[in-house]
Amino acid sequence: MAGKKVKNLLSFIAWITGILVSLAVGFAMTGASCITIAGQLSCTGLTVPWIPLLVTKVAGWIVVITTVVSAVLALMKQ
Repeated sequence: MAGKKVKNLLSFIAWITGILVSLAVGFAMTGASCITIAGQLSCTGLTVPWIPLLVTKVAGWIVVITTVVSAVLALMKQ
């Protein structure tokens, strides 16, 4: 009985951690911006080398939206 409770608790912690990491990465990708200062490219947020910034932002929003939808569906299932 106690083993099942521990397993459920660890599963919940892993699930919450995955949700938080996905949201953090997704929002970091959507908030990325780059500017050129004195010939040097300066970027803030999470960018992916050799991939255009617009593609990174769209991918970030896809991550955020699918994470939120999956979390809501998982909570509704419970």
